[in-house]
Amino acid sequence: MAGKILVVDDDAANRELLQETLIAEGLEVVTAPDGRSSLEEFARLKPDLVLLDVNMPFLDGFEVCRRLKSNPETRLTPVVLVTGLTGREDRVRGIKSGADGFLSKPVDQSELLAHVRSLLSLKAHTDELERAELVLFALARCIEGKDPNTEGHCERLSGYSVQLGKEIGLPDDQLVALRRAGIVHDIGKVAVPETILLKPGRLTPEEFRVVQHHPVLGERICAPLKSFRLVLPIIRHHHEKLDGSGYPDGLKGEEIPLTARVLQIVDVYDALTTHRPYKKALPSAKALEIMEDEVRKGWWDPGIFAQFKRLVASGEWAGQTQSAAAGQ
Repeated sequence: MAGKILVVDDDAANRELLQETLIAEGLEVVTAPDGRSSLEEFARLKPDLVLLDVNMPFLDGFEVCRRLKSNPETRLTPVVLVTGLTGREDRVRGIKSGADGFLSKPVDQSELLAHVRSLLSLKAHTDELERAELVLFALARCIEGKDPNTEGHCERLSGYSVQLGKEIGLPDDQLVALRRAGIVHDIGKVAVPETILLKPGRLTPEEFRVVQHHPVLGERICAPLKSFRLVLPIIRHHHEKLDGSGYPDGLKGEEIPLTARVLQIVDVYDALTTHRPYKKALPSAKALEIMEDEVRKGWWDPGIFAQFKRLVASGEWAGQTQSAAAGQ
């Protein structure tokens, strides 16, 4: 086995016993004596697995586990609760806090090592997927970097679509999909020549057909990642229109995935309010006026657009836009 383990227990004898057992298996082990210091050690070590006592000073194991699992940057690290508590309510509480497993005290060595092997293997697969995602994100940002006028577009869409998704009450898994799709939605433009991407004038019909293929190629690029299952429909359909005049499949109305309809709204708004080779940036009010007209034409979802307008009018959207611009 290989990996870094964080052992957390307020009993020094328990810590030493677990540490000796795991070091004998070739693992790197760091220990912490309480819940508060465990979070500090976690931030420093970035372990592959946490073995966590429940009854500890400052923060108990349930709370430490809950904090780790509620943080997007740490929630994929496996956490095993090691406890003498055997009550059903304690187990349920552990599950609710996000624990990936339980070990009862006194710890059986063979059971401990079986848990550790299984969860380290799972973490290795998770890390591999994360690396694949990072490669896709890097590729998407490289494509965006070809055009200085679209700098920050992917990051803005990622944040904006999640904000709008929350406003209309989308569940967490779809919000995660929108966050990812905001970054990679145009990844298929890797196959579009720069002469077309950066053309200041109107595209020819042949050039536009090349552009129309990018959602299909983007879906194909991202398809091998199972974690992108909910992202693929957004990539493929973010250029569809409710009246069926969009591309690549000419979907109509409810045939267009809800998440794709969310991304459409923020994509169009961002395109209108930022400078592009073929147009100047428009004020927010003018952009909304144009989009209102396009809603009447049957292009965009009127319900989502109404929520979007309320969000912009509330001032929250303007504040985020300014923050995003300042961070570029």
